[in-house]
Amino acid sequence: MKRRHFMGSFAAAAGAMGLKSADAATPAPRTGNDREWMLNLLRRMAEPVLEAMAKGELKKRFALELSPTWDGRSPQVAYLECFGRLIAGIAPWLALPDDATPEGRLRARLRQLALQSYAHAVDPSSPDYLSWREHGQALVDSSYFTNALLRAPKALWDPLDATTKQRIVTEIKGLRRVEPPYINWMLFAAMNEAFLLSVGEQADPMRTNVAIRKVNEWYVGDGWIKDGETFHFDYYNSYVMYPMLVEILEVLERHNAPFWNGKPADLRVQAMKRMQRYGEHLERFISPTGTYPPIGRSLTYRTAVFQPLALLGWRKQLPASLPEGQVRAAMQAVHEAVWSDPTNFTKDGYLTLGFVGHHPELADIYSNNGSMYIASESLLALGLPATDSYWTSPAQDWTQKKAFAGRAFPKDYAVNY
Repeated sequence: MKRRHFMGSFAAAAGAMGLKSADAATPAPRTGNDREWMLNLLRRMAEPVLEAMAKGELKKRFALELSPTWDGRSPQVAYLECFGRLIAGIAPWLALPDDATPEGRLRARLRQLALQSYAHAVDPSSPDYLSWREHGQALVDSSYFTNALLRAPKALWDPLDATTKQRIVTEIKGLRRVEPPYINWMLFAAMNEAFLLSVGEQADPMRTNVAIRKVNEWYVGDGWIKDGETFHFDYYNSYVMYPMLVEILEVLERHNAPFWNGKPADLRVQAMKRMQRYGEHLERFISPTGTYPPIGRSLTYRTAVFQPLALLGWRKQLPASLPEGQVRAAMQAVHEAVWSDPTNFTKDGYLTLGFVGHHPELADIYSNNGSMYIASESLLALGLPATDSYWTSPAQDWTQKKAFAGRAFPKDYAVNY
């Protein structure tokens, strides 16, 4: 009943904006409907946040939900988490060209709301001026805020007025006051410096180069990276390590930035190969019904687990072992398995704490409902147009679906890069 209720709400929302909804009675994968289903999920995540923040009313409308074990930091960090993480995931889609289709009209409207939201985020006179200058958590979520600008510069950076641009630069430089611990946080600092470099500002090479050096030192093999000196069997390679490492190296390569040892281009190629290998593991984690191992920290980030596959799909860089139709079908199954519970959202349309549905007891000490918007990172492939082969190629069964149906499937072996 829950799944039918949720899919019914999806159908109603899709009809209201002129989109054809996915058929709730048809199991995934559904060739031809997958993109529409994903687009409806993007809309449901993005609209409440952007409509509120574009008016300077996010703090007014977004009722906070904190972890039952909240560590006592200021709850104000939640609003930067909410907007920064959401915009990073939807930026590639916002960067697609405008057209007269229902999707095109939706994109044009949400893009305008996003630009207005960026202005409120850094305007000290706005009720939605974000918490840049208090808790060090701002370093984390500022990196998603800037990552979006790197992913969609023509859509999200270029149209901003000069005052807003300067305010963004000032706030990002101000976060140099936060000394990142030697864990994944180093990449947050490096991402901000990569953004500054991309817009012609003076970047701090220490904050990029040391981060890259440490992440490469933490590589343990076969596509896995430690988060600091100790290996954690969790999904931080998905949430942070690979996407940020690869995208930072791309900026350094593009700008011929000085590097501590070797060339950013060579390290980017290496990091990409490793991310592709990690993507192979992620694909094999997906069960025949779209479930996957609920392991490790930050499990309430839900489908952000699959950011590397979404990023590789968007970039047209999936490894040869993972055909587009296979990845798309597997990702569709994952999204339906997670998002079909209506309690993933509040009655006001905002995300809740939980994994499949509302389960605040699963939240970590640093988690709030703003944190949950990192789940948008699994929607990066929507940055490809509907005509792209990622969306039009026939759906294929993924590895576990083949294996547990008694069919032939490729064996898996470790790699040495």
